[in-house]
Amino acid sequence: MEVNYAYKGSTAVVDKGDRTQMSFSPDTKREPTFFIGELRQNIAFREAISALHDVVVSDLRFKPKDKTAYKEWAAKQLEIDWQKVAVQKQEILNRMQELRTELNNLYDNHYQRLKPYYDAREKFRQYVFRKQLDIYFLFDPVITVHPDEIFFECFSVDESSYGRLGASYEVFKNIDEFACGTTNIDYSHDLYNEFQKIRNYKTTKLEVDPSGFEVKTTNEESFKEVKIDLPDSWVRGFLQVSSAMSLPATKFDLHPMDVHNLCFVLRRHKEKQGPRGMRYHLTPGQPVRVVFEPWNIEVVCSRSPYLGNDEQTIRVWGRRRLHILERLISIAKKFTVHLLGTGMPSFYVADLGDLSFTLGLSGWTSNDWAQAGNFDLMAPRAEVDNLTKQQIFNALKQNWAEPPDVLARRLNLDRSVVLGALSSYTQAGSAIFDLNKQVYRVRELSREPLPMDKLRFANEREEKATRFLSQNAVEVTSCTGDAASSLILQGVVKDKGNIYHPSLTIDSDQRIIQADCTCNWHLQNKLFKGPCEHILALRTHHDRQRR
Repeated sequence: MEVNYAYKGSTAVVDKGDRTQMSFSPDTKREPTFFIGELRQNIAFREAISALHDVVVSDLRFKPKDKTAYKEWAAKQLEIDWQKVAVQKQEILNRMQELRTELNNLYDNHYQRLKPYYDAREKFRQYVFRKQLDIYFLFDPVITVHPDEIFFECFSVDESSYGRLGASYEVFKNIDEFACGTTNIDYSHDLYNEFQKIRNYKTTKLEVDPSGFEVKTTNEESFKEVKIDLPDSWVRGFLQVSSAMSLPATKFDLHPMDVHNLCFVLRRHKEKQGPRGMRYHLTPGQPVRVVFEPWNIEVVCSRSPYLGNDEQTIRVWGRRRLHILERLISIAKKFTVHLLGTGMPSFYVADLGDLSFTLGLSGWTSNDWAQAGNFDLMAPRAEVDNLTKQQIFNALKQNWAEPPDVLARRLNLDRSVVLGALSSYTQAGSAIFDLNKQVYRVRELSREPLPMDKLRFANEREEKATRFLSQNAVEVTSCTGDAASSLILQGVVKDKGNIYHPSLTIDSDQRIIQADCTCNWHLQNKLFKGPCEHILALRTHHDRQRR
């Protein structure tokens, strides 16, 4: 999926002894969006925007060690005749002593002659290093200006972590001018280093440059054109996590010191084998308890009682991504946790006063939706005709942000119709659900509509699996084992008059470790290309029944 940007220059930072001015360069191909304001809460903003950077560069995917060099060295050692080496050792030492002085002189002369080359090569290496770091920003962060706040959004490299930093206008002073809208900003790696220089004794000015939309003549400096080929899986993961925010969830608050204790356990221990889950034990009126697998270390959050009505246990994975929240512990008032269920996305909202930081985590760090069977997160939740959907979206645009109940009363529509329309726009990247203020907001991820027919499913098998589920053609005939160790599922899927018998084994980390099916596609490919549509349908059907 190719995305085109046009920036007027690059993001500029002017750092002086008494003030810092940060000017973001917006995408000139989008509607004019700009903001000029002076920071009032410098330190809190610095820590929050730095945490957002940690989300952008986050990549916790497994990287195997490269042992090629070691194997080459080991092979060469076997070829050496050590007895012959021992005989020649003394002769070589004597010869080395004679040559050492001469060699040192040659080195000195050689270095002096090539010093200009070495200096130029080092400058080029540093230049390339900075450019390679910029590659990690696959999708420039999205900045949105609303009448009540300005917020930044980003998604991680490993397609599993979402970050949103919202700053109300109380964070700023001397606000000059702003225009509501959404734009992509040019956000280089060097900007992170400049954020670290923010201090209370220095005036910091934040500016989404309105001059980026000026008309330039052909004789003046041209815009910076950027073309990025975004992986479909990256965009799909972004939309899935965004869509998951609007789903019903189990919610509770954690004290900042409780979050510190969770991160402390993860810092002190490193698992060598599974399961690698983290279990939230929620009992009404009792402190939240968190158990870390496989050590069964229990952290009792004595400052954080669970105020819900139902007792439940929810397991989540990809727990080391919680380290992103560490920078916020010292400035946060509380952390509100939203859990959608076992193996589902989870969200952590840090209350920073006039600032809020939302960390969204997919079910697994690898974000392997095909294995997890969560492709139905982007399934339509209510059928609404296009005319009504457009009416609801236009009404939302009038105020930019509004609770669904208020919007339904204003339009005199049923709440389910409004939620169905807003959910479809959320899945399409045109709106977002704000977990902090519990409102829907207008946020258009791209200038042009996203190809949802291409992004909803990773492959044709997922689309077929969804069709089986909608036709009630899937049945679980056997479910044996325990979810804490391994679970074996067997079932029947009816496909165009044929009956297939898929089966699969799910380990303690909720991953498909073994599967079988009587269809031709599985007989030819096994699991080398992922599960077939019948295995996917059986897995998703079981998950829906469990939820």
